[in-house]
Amino acid sequence: MGVPVERATLDFGDYTWNAVLPDGRPIWDTGNRILPSISIERKESLDELAQCFTRGRDRFRREFQRATAHGARIIMIVENASFEKLINGRYRSRFNPNAFLASVTAYTVRYNMNLLFCKEDTSGRLIKEILYRDLKERLERGEFG
Repeated sequence: MGVPVERATLDFGDYTWNAVLPDGRPIWDTGNRILPSISIERKESLDELAQCFTRGRDRFRREFQRATAHGARIIMIVENASFEKLINGRYRSRFNPNAFLASVTAYTVRYNMNLLFCKEDTSGRLIKEILYRDLKERLERGEFG
């Protein structure tokens, strides 16, 4: 994608942005745990997302609670998925489609989660674009002055 990548520990989510300010300091010190203002949570399929609402439900809920407590926004990207597949149970998990839809919509409302479906070859570009736009808006508002 043409952007530098650095591994760091996020308090929630899989991806966020960082930038070096004109004075040479990065916005985030990646040696510390990062509490981002926006985070992308990426899932490879509806099956992986279903696991988050079943076997991994407590961990997943705590992650979203931390994000909410910090005032952060989480964008959930699910590859190779659609609402039609979810509603019609077109995934391998035995998670009931009605319960699955209820969980997804509850998180959308309760934790202000934005849910996006895309093809797997689109997710990298989508992640880059969302994070770029969020950082650009914050810089233009002077949040890091």
